[in-house]
Amino acid sequence: MLVHDTLSADKVELVPRELGKVALYICGPTVYDVPHVGHARSTLSFDAIRRALEWRGFDVIHVSNVT
Repeated sequence: MLVHDTLSADKVELVPRELGKVALYICGPTVYDVPHVGHARSTLSFDAIRRALEWRGFDVIHVSNVT
């Protein structure tokens, strides 16, 4: 699986620190007012990424916060 490396601005192969395991920490929405579809965007996007990683055989720990 290729990921975007912000340091080099290149696509690089995902190499987990521990073989077969990936951990995701996602800063979820900070909801100040009425919820809208934009608040769900990161949740849905990273859920799709988590599912893709699991489909490829990774054991995934996925943590997201809401403030």
